[in-house]
Amino acid sequence: MKILIAGGGTGGHLMPALALAEELNTRPGVDVVLVGSERGIEASLLPNRPYRFLLIPSEPLYRREIWRNVAFPVTALRALRRSYAVVEEENPALVVGTGGYAAGPVLFAAVRKGKPIALQEQNAYPGLTTRLLAPYAKQIHLGFPEARPHLRAAPEIILDSGNPIEPPPTERNKRSARNKLDIPDDNPTVLVMGGSQGSASLNKAFASMLGTPLEMVTVLWSTGVRMFDQYKHLHDPPRRIVKAFWDPIREAYSAADVVIGRAGAMSTAEFCAWGLPSILIPLPTAAANHQAQNARAMAAAGAAVHLPEPDLTPQGLRDVLLGLLESRSQLGEMSAAATRRGRPNSVSETASELLGIVS
Repeated sequence: MKILIAGGGTGGHLMPALALAEELNTRPGVDVVLVGSERGIEASLLPNRPYRFLLIPSEPLYRREIWRNVAFPVTALRALRRSYAVVEEENPALVVGTGGYAAGPVLFAAVRKGKPIALQEQNAYPGLTTRLLAPYAKQIHLGFPEARPHLRAAPEIILDSGNPIEPPPTERNKRSARNKLDIPDDNPTVLVMGGSQGSASLNKAFASMLGTPLEMVTVLWSTGVRMFDQYKHLHDPPRRIVKAFWDPIREAYSAADVVIGRAGAMSTAEFCAWGLPSILIPLPTAAANHQAQNARAMAAAGAAVHLPEPDLTPQGLRDVLLGLLESRSQLGEMSAAATRRGRPNSVSETASELLGIVS
């Protein structure tokens, strides 16, 4: 049984596709083919993955720089023609879309060819592809339950599945993780991360706030690959461990008491699965401002503090962080709220539901 998974353009849409592909490939008789964009991040990542993949000539729709859409009609037509050919040649039993500009043409072609489709939506406010194709889907899997009111689809097909991530270990051993990192067991520990490439504004604000009264706080800092050279001189273990990127990140998640980061859907899913309180600074340029929607949803649930980027100053960040670290009861409540939202087994459960469509 062949399943096409279409999605990409950005890591936020590609990572769920890869997680689902890995899980579905463990199921007997399932053949997974990934479909992405020629100009997306998947073009460089998928050749190093053990999956068959196809790339189509799709382009994003620019919401702010609308003059860049001048060639969009021609590119969209090319993408649709290629998508029709892919669906006809592969003849899948099911097409799953994880969003991004790679997903829309393939899903549209699948609907026109009479193939069942399913959608995996990562964010609190659904993307354009999900909103447009929801009425035609057999299942819609939500990373945030807050997305439900924005979709035109039968309630029974909309599932609060969570975002498909690598599940944390059954038991989180904070002491063991801290021993490996030589962190004193009673030190409050904060994990700072702005994504694989890093966040210039977050890194700058955090670097400026270092020092008193943070001398008793252990910092695990992921600067991002592009900015590591700028901040590597601040590496001072075990009090301050600075890396370009934590990979694997399990040890850092296990050791941390609180995390400071962006509000991307996959990151927030991991924070919840690990029961980590968070301070979320949404990326202001995210499409449709979806990170702000994610941060508001997490804050409303009691799992996070929402700190908009205009309020991201060294003093403001220090005040929020120290306020949390000085209140163990608040940290405990936020951890419990995050855990309640967590879906650590999302990828396995989502895969089983998807296979139910075609079984």
